[in-house]
Amino acid sequence: MAFLIDIPTDIGGLQTVLTNVYNTMIVHCSELIGISSALKLAEHGVAIVGPVPSGLPSVGVPDIASQDVATLMAAAAGMALVIFSESLGAAQAFATKYGYEIDPNQELVALGAANAGSGVVGGLAGGGSLSQSAVNEGAGARSEVSPLFASVLILVTLLFLTPLFKTLPEAVLAALIIHAVSRLWKFKQFRLYYREQPIECWLGIATLAGVTLIDVLPGLLIGVVAMLLLVIYNASRPHLGVLGAVPGAPDAYGDVERHPDYHRVPDLLIVRVEAALFYANANLVRDHIKKLVGASDPLPRAVVLELTANAGLDITSAEMLEQLIKTLHSAGIDVALADLRQPVVDVARRTGLLETLGEDRLFLTLADAVRTMGSTLARETLTTGLAHEAAT
Repeated sequence: MAFLIDIPTDIGGLQTVLTNVYNTMIVHCSELIGISSALKLAEHGVAIVGPVPSGLPSVGVPDIASQDVATLMAAAAGMALVIFSESLGAAQAFATKYGYEIDPNQELVALGAANAGSGVVGGLAGGGSLSQSAVNEGAGARSEVSPLFASVLILVTLLFLTPLFKTLPEAVLAALIIHAVSRLWKFKQFRLYYREQPIECWLGIATLAGVTLIDVLPGLLIGVVAMLLLVIYNASRPHLGVLGAVPGAPDAYGDVERHPDYHRVPDLLIVRVEAALFYANANLVRDHIKKLVGASDPLPRAVVLELTANAGLDITSAEMLEQLIKTLHSAGIDVALADLRQPVVDVARRTGLLETLGEDRLFLTLADAVRTMGSTLARETLTTGLAHEAAT
């Protein structure tokens, strides 16, 4: 089947010739079947399709024994994961290629309806196939009319044509699929991923190796588990940025580590937690904030925490913040929270965090927090200075 190999350069029109051969191969399947029958390839160890059942399936609800439900549910869960992942991957690949959008929820509903219908007629579990979609595209399909036309052909084949495929070599089907799917192999894209995010590229390669060398379901599980571990690892080590005022931009603040020209606000340590707080990173964030406070010279008189990344707040994070506030208060350092979303405020109120912090230390924006805390510290400085002069 060497004539099915795709040639990267059109040497003397050879690629055009091979493409035409591929496009007409389905038409000449009858010739290949005839060759297989005449040469009796099956007797020489060549794998062939073999007998294909014919006729229409019967309609009915499957009879499932109660003791088999648990076993079937476990298998069904694995099949659902594989089918939905492959279907969504195929749909997204062609959506990206042709510039349209897909709705995963709609895809899931369609897959559920299709498999419910397949179950009623005793069919196999079905889903969107990357290889079959590639073959369909290679044949020139561009709309939903293609599967409708294919359904009619399948019906005709089931009724009248199944005996013709008995001696068809399986290598023919494999070559068609390999050639079609090869159009979707994007090695340049992997190189791009490696430059942008090497770890994600290696995870993709590991998933591909698992699917290829083990099986589809174990390969997908390798990819899913690996990505979950990566997400947890990244989320458990969030970056904490120390912010300073942006020159020439009132009420604007940025990371002084990335922008050394930004100047820190006197007596204030402004910290932005650049990832959502949750149980896995709460203690690490607390320890990091303590180190930032201890490394400041002189010690800040107030700490402002910007928590704009948090859409919510779990119990562990709320308890951590309350303990941190008490620790800083005991050291004579005031604390304010800025850019809190309403769900975070609600949790803070229910857990007692807001009572420990104080309602007047909760601010809608970072600019309000810095302005108010700066004014408060200035008044305290003035008051302390006047009291000292009066005492002397």
